Amino acid sequence: MTEVAIRPEQLQETIASVLGDAARSISIRLGEVTVHVSAADYLGVMQRLRDAESCRFEQLIDLCGMDYADFAGQESPRFGVVVHLLSVSLNQRVRVKVRCPDDDLPVLPSVSQLWASANWFEREAFDLFGIVFEGHDDLRRILTDYGFAGHPFRKDFPLSGHVEMRYDEERRRVVYEPVSIEPRENTPRIVREDKYAGFGAARRL
Repeated sequence: MTEVAIRPEQLQETIASVLGDAARSISIRLGEVTVHVSAADYLGVMQRLRDAESCRFEQLIDLCGMDYADFAGQESPRFGVVVHLLSVSLNQRVRVKVRCPDDDLPVLPSVSQLWASANWFEREAFDLFGIVFEGHDDLRRILTDYGFAGHPFRKDFPLSGHVEMRYDEERRRVVYEPVSIEPRENTPRIVREDKYAGFGAARRL
């Protein structure tokens, strides 16, 4: 039987007791608890959140990569991961945030051995952001093609990409070529005021 959800303040106290100094901060916003941890403590923290009797976060329901470049008030480290955990048995949720210590080679431990659902989420974060998850059994691209260059969700990735792919009938295979689409700027159509001058005058009457 599912228990009644506890108050965020109570969950905050519980997680603080379980994690101790491994939690860099635990905050509440809009009724949701967020835990910030370091990359060095990340794997241990996740295991405790899963196994501790007062936490029991049996399900990892989301894991996504983040690029904080040019984000208001944010500095290095640039890349990070946000994880959402759910405890069905205790009817509680928590968000965990962790930053990759190296911007040039963002690396974090994999939690796919703790939750099988992390497998494809981590592959997606690797594919789109270039975050490497150490210990992942099958870390390869999942959304882009195997020959794709770069990581398209990074903020410095060009909107038009680097290369385009097509099937060549003569060679009977997929070929990659430089992008042939010229970047263009779409300017919104301007509504001319004089077109509606009479309408405005009529309304004033």
